[in-house]
Amino acid sequence: MTLHTDYALRMLIYMATQPDDLCTVNDVAEAYQLPRNHLLKVAQTLRDLGFVETTRGRAGSVRLVKPPGEIVLGALVRATEEEFSLAECMQAQGRPCAISPACQLKGMLHEALAAFLAVLDKYTLADIASDLDILGPFLGINVKATPEKG
Repeated sequence: MTLHTDYALRMLIYMATQPDDLCTVNDVAEAYQLPRNHLLKVAQTLRDLGFVETTRGRAGSVRLVKPPGEIVLGALVRATEEEFSLAECMQAQGRPCAISPACQLKGMLHEALAAFLAVLDKYTLADIASDLDILGPFLGINVKATPEKG
């Protein structure tokens, strides 16, 4: 995976832990200690793909468009990755390989990639951002106390 996809996942995880609150790119950058400029590009990509909506300006923010349970990780990875080239011979601009006509590796790599994405298709953003008690402290998010049931 590229850093762009990695950062997209992190940004969505952060937003999923705060479904009722707006957040900023700065909030995400500080929580993960990531470069703000990179995250601005990621936020734009996520907006263009329909995963988030953004507001501009001084009080600019970003928030999820769908509930975390409706954001399938495999779909997100497919949308944010530009090219799934596991080997140079699979790249659009890759050099030709001398054994290409007889090579079995390319098919195996396609199969491995399909399996990787199939696993991600089984999970949603909610699956990785469901336990705020655990994630919150790592992200600098104050966990709001929930009233005791009794």
